Amino acid sequence: MVKKQKKIVKKKVVKKIIKKKATTIHKAKKPVKRIVHKRAEKKRRTTSVIEKPVPEKYADAGPRDIRVVNIVVSTSLEHDIPLEKMAATLSNTEYNPEQFPGLVIRIKDPKTSALIFSSGKVVCTGARSMEKVHESIERIIESLKKIGIKITITPKINIQNIVASGNIGMDLNLNMLAMKLDNTEYEPEQFPGLVYKLMEAKATFLLFSNGKVVCTGTKSEQEVHAALDKLVETLKAIK
Repeated sequence: MVKKQKKIVKKKVVKKIIKKKATTIHKAKKPVKRIVHKRAEKKRRTTSVIEKPVPEKYADAGPRDIRVVNIVVSTSLEHDIPLEKMAATLSNTEYNPEQFPGLVIRIKDPKTSALIFSSGKVVCTGARSMEKVHESIERIIESLKKIGIKITITPKINIQNIVASGNIGMDLNLNMLAMKLDNTEYEPEQFPGLVYKLMEAKATFLLFSNGKVVCTGTKSEQEVHAALDKLVETLKAIK
């Protein structure tokens, strides 16, 4: 009798423990379901905000913002440069004559780089203003002093290209532009931008549907703004 009573008591205790575990697990699961539900709602909200309809007509041009991001210049130091000695002495240089005849020098301040040839010709890129261009050429001349070469002339700087980027303040229908404008290249499967050569301004534009543009081919800031004005005028005339 005593053994049977003990067995009955044990079964009751085990049942109570199982019930308690089941209730605690059930309670713990409820808030998890609520959190998952809230997260799903947040995802639905964010995706609905990102989706935007493609504009069919151009709005009037809003405020424009375009800035020079790169100036490419060339010059001559009018002095032969021993590139091998320069590469061996200066740590901020790269020189592999088997692949390319020029030496690459990287300047930290201002952050630019230049190609130097043994004839003394230099091509500098990366500056965002003519002031930074002149500073870069001065840094190169100072570096040449370390290998015993003194440049006595003031190098004549020739602007080869100015790259500017910004926003023209209007949405663009690139498919329509590709059909209605001459001198365009547009392959959306390969690249989202449209290339447009504006012959009147001797400039090439890279256009995006959100109004962002990249302008290249000009040789002064005045030419950049003149090309941009012509671009906006052309785009607004298209219906």
